[in-house]
Amino acid sequence: MNNTVTPTLPIAVDVAVTLTAIIRPEPEAGGYSASIPAFPGCHTQGESLDDIRANLREAAEGWLAVAHEDGLAREAAGEAE
Repeated sequence: MNNTVTPTLPIAVDVAVTLTAIIRPEPEAGGYSASIPAFPGCHTQGESLDDIRANLREAAEGWLAVAHEDGLAREAAGEAE
């Protein structure tokens, strides 16, 4: 009997996600600031609501990329649960 384990390849899946963001007007500085509470430390700013929307998407994508890389680094170091 052959007990060789064949590694499986990762599968990429696109998933649509809805996130809640807190947007605050910044009257003294102008424009807006925003954060995504589900992603600690994920903050951005922009001159208009359109800017904020685009910047929030970019910030969330960056946050997820770093979280993914951090998870892979922990897994490689044997720290994953």
